Amino acid sequence: MIKNVPNKFSEITPEIEQLAKKCENKIDPTLFEKYDVKRGLRKQSGEGVLAGLTDISTIMSYMVEDREIVPCDGKLYYHGIDVEEIVQGFIKEDRYGFEETVYLLLFGDLPNEEQLLDLKQLLAAYRQLPTNFVRDIIMKAPSRDMMNTLARSVLTLYSYDDNASDTSIPNVLRQSLQLIALFPVLAVYGYQAYSHYEKGESLVIHPPQENLSTAENILYLLRPDSKYTKLEAKILDLALVLHAEHGGGNNSTFTTHVVSSSGTDTYSSVAAALCSLKGPKHGGANIKVVQMFADIKENVKDWNNEDELREYLTKMVRKEAFDKSGLIYGMGHAVYSISDPRSKVLSYFVEGLSKEKGKEKEYALYTSVEKLAKEVIAKERKIYKGVSANIDFYSGFIYSMLDLPYELYTPLFAIARIAGWSAHRMEELVNGGRIIRPAYKGVAGHKEYTPIKER
Repeated sequence: MIKNVPNKFSEITPEIEQLAKKCENKIDPTLFEKYDVKRGLRKQSGEGVLAGLTDISTIMSYMVEDREIVPCDGKLYYHGIDVEEIVQGFIKEDRYGFEETVYLLLFGDLPNEEQLLDLKQLLAAYRQLPTNFVRDIIMKAPSRDMMNTLARSVLTLYSYDDNASDTSIPNVLRQSLQLIALFPVLAVYGYQAYSHYEKGESLVIHPPQENLSTAENILYLLRPDSKYTKLEAKILDLALVLHAEHGGGNNSTFTTHVVSSSGTDTYSSVAAALCSLKGPKHGGANIKVVQMFADIKENVKDWNNEDELREYLTKMVRKEAFDKSGLIYGMGHAVYSISDPRSKVLSYFVEGLSKEKGKEKEYALYTSVEKLAKEVIAKERKIYKGVSANIDFYSGFIYSMLDLPYELYTPLFAIARIAGWSAHRMEELVNGGRIIRPAYKGVAGHKEYTPIKER
């Protein structure tokens, strides 16, 4: 195959360059404030815009005391249950938690042992792709971007579904469970095809295993020898649980609601959500964190020297270092101020994995940057609320310790978030008046987590 031959399809000609200049018409920024118009789903302060109502999850970042808004430690609830309690529950009971979380998000209640087993068996049965799908769809024209591969695969699955456009809740639930089961397979196989055809690496295709959890199957499918440790699988499972849902106002979930409200099919809705998640300001942020830390390691000689670290972080905020965006990636969140509960939970387990992988020095660097970045941002920037590490700060480090390729970082987010998207799609269809009877009961308020044997 001849390399380095110019691709006419991708060429930007001088004529296009000239025409592009005609597109550079900027709106007067003062008009946004004058007419109280939001920039997408964000106010100028970075705070999210209230765009709808949902029973699926609740985010808490402040309390009201004496009519004053007071920031507090962030909380995230799935159908009224604190996600930190959910994590403590399945960790204490030595179980994988993602499948339980899928059940909770879709149906509004935690499953008992029998219900959880039924769901696991259903997902296992749905992990089989249609005949020749891998050969005819995934292996042909592999993409450099796995999110594009996922979106294309999802849209193609429409052609294999005899009831693809049926938006009744039983049918949408069936489609949702199939996609939840298939996302790990589609993402990993897509990467294997890209790795083989574009990078010249060996082609390894393992069939998914019925007796393995979602997290275990990802590692089993990805690694040539299919081997992994229990700690690796447990932490990947934890990351999936924490990424599974985050309210209705984030970009990809909002996209799910908007596209579903048109009455379109499940495959179109999920493909739209995937395209939204792909952006570096949403699902692609964890890659930027890893790239940022690679840059810090190159430019800071002594990782233990706080003054040297602080100086380099200051350069980053002043747009003098790294990608000159002025951002310290992984720091700050549109909703949380004092803390992101997901990052807090992940950080508890990162240290243990860093010891298993011999990455204690890197872990110490992450904790130092987390501490110093808060000081630097507060000093250098006019901020409207507190700054804390978000989930992307540690998730990229975890994925790197698991030897997962960059190309799968954002797809891993999608593998988790398809559970939340599915719940929100059904919520939109139920409340949009397209069916008569809801498939599940929404849960208001906060509930306590109960051990599985007591349910």
